[in-house]
Amino acid sequence: MGINFDELKNKATDALRDNSDKIEQGLDKAAGFAKSKMSGHDSQIDGGVEKAKDFLGKIAGNDDKPGEGEGQPGQPGPQQ
Repeated sequence: MGINFDELKNKATDALRDNSDKIEQGLDKAAGFAKSKMSGHDSQIDGGVEKAKDFLGKIAGNDDKPGEGEGQPGQPGPQQ
Protein backbone atom coordinates (compact mmCIF):
# COMPACT_ATOMS: atom_id res chain seq x y z
CA MET A 1 0.00 0.00 0.00
CA GLY A 2 1.39 3.38 -0.96
CA ILE A 3 0.45 6.91 -1.74
CA ASN A 4 -1.10 7.45 -5.15
CA PHE A 5 0.41 10.82 -6.05
CA ASP A 6 -1.53 11.11 -9.31
CA GLU A 7 -4.82 10.77 -7.45
CA LEU A 8 -3.66 13.27 -4.83
CA LYS A 9 -2.64 15.74 -7.56
CA ASN A 10 -5.98 15.34 -9.33
CA LYS A 11 -7.91 15.98 -6.11
CA ALA A 12 -5.86 19.10 -5.38
CA THR A 13 -6.37 20.37 -8.94
CA ASP A 14 -10.12 19.77 -8.69
CA ALA A 15 -10.23 21.65 -5.38
CA LEU A 16 -8.41 24.60 -6.95
CA ARG A 17 -10.80 24.62 -9.91
CA ASP A 18 -13.88 24.42 -7.71
CA ASN A 19 -12.74 27.16 -5.33
CA SER A 20 -10.69 29.52 -7.51
CA ASP A 21 -12.93 32.53 -6.78
CA LYS A 22 -12.63 32.02 -3.03
CA ILE A 23 -8.86 31.56 -3.33
CA GLU A 24 -8.52 34.81 -5.30
CA GLN A 25 -10.56 36.63 -2.65
CA GLY A 26 -8.25 35.20 0.00
CA LEU A 27 -5.19 36.34 -1.94
CA ASP A 28 -6.60 39.87 -2.15
CA LYS A 29 -7.40 39.89 1.55
CA ALA A 30 -3.92 38.60 2.44
CA ALA A 31 -2.36 41.24 0.20
CA GLY A 32 -4.31 43.98 1.96
CA PHE A 33 -3.15 42.70 5.33
CA ALA A 34 0.47 42.44 4.18
CA LYS A 35 0.35 45.99 2.78
CA SER A 36 -0.97 47.28 6.11
CA LYS A 37 1.91 45.65 7.99
CA MET A 38 4.74 46.28 5.53
CA SER A 39 4.38 49.76 4.08
CA GLY A 40 6.57 50.59 1.11
CA HIS A 41 6.41 47.11 -0.39
CA ASP A 42 3.10 47.41 -2.23
CA SER A 43 4.52 46.69 -5.67
CA GLN A 44 6.27 43.51 -4.48
CA ILE A 45 3.12 42.30 -2.74
CA ASP A 46 1.00 43.05 -5.80
CA GLY A 47 3.51 41.24 -8.00
CA GLY A 48 3.38 38.16 -5.81
CA VAL A 49 -0.41 38.17 -5.80
CA GLU A 50 -0.52 38.49 -9.60
CA LYS A 51 1.87 35.56 -10.01
CA ALA A 52 -0.26 33.48 -7.64
CA LYS A 53 -3.42 34.40 -9.57
CA ASP A 54 -1.75 33.59 -12.89
CA PHE A 55 -0.75 30.19 -11.53
CA LEU A 56 -4.26 29.62 -10.21
CA GLY A 57 -5.68 30.57 -13.61
CA LYS A 58 -3.44 28.07 -15.36
CA ILE A 59 -4.41 25.29 -12.96
CA ALA A 60 -8.11 26.15 -13.11
CA GLY A 61 -8.04 26.42 -16.91
CA ASN A 62 -8.93 30.13 -16.91
CA ASP A 63 -5.81 31.28 -18.73
CA ASP A 64 -7.75 33.53 -21.13
CA LYS A 65 -5.96 36.83 -20.51
CA PRO A 66 -3.22 37.10 -23.14
CA GLY A 67 -0.44 39.61 -22.66
CA GLU A 68 -0.45 39.67 -18.86
CA GLY A 69 2.66 37.50 -18.63
CA GLU A 70 5.06 40.04 -20.14
CA GLY A 71 8.16 40.56 -18.11
CA GLN A 72 7.98 37.29 -16.23
CA PRO A 73 11.10 35.13 -16.16
CA GLY A 74 11.42 32.94 -19.21
CA GLN A 75 9.16 35.14 -21.32
CA PRO A 76 10.46 37.90 -23.57
CA GLY A 77 9.37 41.45 -22.94
CA PRO A 78 8.21 43.88 -25.62
CA GLN A 79 10.53 44.21 -28.62
CA GLN A 80 11.97 47.63 -29.48
